[in-house]
Amino acid sequence: MLFMVIENFLNQDARSVYRRFRDKGRLTPDGLQFVGSWVEADLGRCFQLMECDDVTLLQRWVVEWSDLVDFEIVPVVPGKAVAEALSGQL
Repeated sequence: MLFMVIENFLNQDARSVYRRFRDKGRLTPDGLQFVGSWVEADLGRCFQLMECDDVTLLQRWVVEWSDLVDFEIVPVVPGKAVAEALSGQL
């Protein structure tokens, strides 16, 4: 399953987040795959696409960063898959 993870850097402190990332890596548990990320121009938020079959892996990862980041996690599917699923109903 794919998840869009919206990270709001607490106190607009992207430096602390990137410092930890530099020192410790992404801190993802085995089975949680990083797909890609995008950061707002003002460094206030990061959007990460993550993939896993067990949502508890996301929860374990969130705990590692929750002192620096406020998370919103949204299950998503590719638009192409939605179009295929709805093709007979359009």
